[in-house]
Amino acid sequence: MDLFEKAYRYHRADDLRSAGLYPYFRAIQESAGGTNVVIDGRRMVMAGSNNYLGLTHDPRVVEAAQRAVRDFGTGCTGSRFLNGTLRIHEEMEERLADFLKMEACITSGTGFQTNVGLLGALCGREDVIFGDRDNHASIIDGCRLSFAKLYKYRHNDVLDLERLLGSTRVPDDGGRLIITDGVFSMLGDLAPLPEIVELAKRYDARTVVDDAHGLGVLGEGGRGTCEHFGVLGDVDIIVGTFSKSFACLGGFIAGPRKVIDTLKHTSRSIIFSASMTPSSVATVLACLDIIHAEPERRERLWRHVERMKVGLESLGLEVVAGGSPILSVVTGDETTTMEANRLLFEQGVFVNAVLPPAAPPGQSLLRTSYMATHSEDDLDRILEAFRHVAARFPVLRRESVTE
Repeated sequence: MDLFEKAYRYHRADDLRSAGLYPYFRAIQESAGGTNVVIDGRRMVMAGSNNYLGLTHDPRVVEAAQRAVRDFGTGCTGSRFLNGTLRIHEEMEERLADFLKMEACITSGTGFQTNVGLLGALCGREDVIFGDRDNHASIIDGCRLSFAKLYKYRHNDVLDLERLLGSTRVPDDGGRLIITDGVFSMLGDLAPLPEIVELAKRYDARTVVDDAHGLGVLGEGGRGTCEHFGVLGDVDIIVGTFSKSFACLGGFIAGPRKVIDTLKHTSRSIIFSASMTPSSVATVLACLDIIHAEPERRERLWRHVERMKVGLESLGLEVVAGGSPILSVVTGDETTTMEANRLLFEQGVFVNAVLPPAAPPGQSLLRTSYMATHSEDDLDRILEAFRHVAARFPVLRRESVTE
């Protein structure tokens, strides 16, 4: 068979395009502060971004990025291992380690690379990994590349995790690792970190938390899910990305100094990939300053989230509100999800349609997410658009809600 035959047989995207329901790869022509965008010549409210603190257009952040380009150029043209280490890389890693109360930190080009590079270097055939069934795709791919044995426990089910820990034999020369998202990116719910940490101690396992969606917004100081649950000093390694609250591109691994030093010399994602651009490094440093100096941003964000949760539920919609800036509306079947997404787009609101396998079978979602910089008018427009959805698709309304 021709290798390309499987591509010729793939028709899901074409079917959606033919039905006028295709919601992906929409080109943004203009972005006003991140909260409003222009697509196909129409101005829309952005309710599908991970720009939780609204820092992508902050003048201080933009100026820091521009200054770094003037000082260091547009790229490093090499890996951190060889010619791609700038003094600001080292400054950023020191500050991130201090921010997260870890001994050391190393960065890489993307958040996806961090998990692939971490697990590929840290785990091997003799090791056993226990991961949440809903972990991010980068974690799943990292587990595969490590050749370690992976056991998936039911989503956020610590009893199932304990069952697996207690019943799984580990080779004498192998170790145990529990890895989980801090905030799960589609549903927006939080991992039960205190219980996971307790199990890790009881079963001599190490812990990794990918806190891509928690950093900057959760915890008293914005240090993420671990701070939120009071286990910042108990988790062994924190992985994160800069493409959410840190307003740019890149990723990091923070943990014990000896572990980080080993990764610097063994992780293929670090050794064989170009380092973060100077503008992204400077952006992270500027965002760290703002996260520390302006806790009111987080307070404003959480007010927005609570208002939208109440507003969406008042329309009779089933909202998954797990304690993060992500509020997902359960829509059920794929066709209804796509049609509702198109209606929102027509009403001038951009949200994300989430289908299986990113969502559980039969539980497709309209994923909304909020920014500290959304205005009250922006939130009003989002709710009004969802009012049209609730009216057009009565099947989405809970039976207990009356007119």
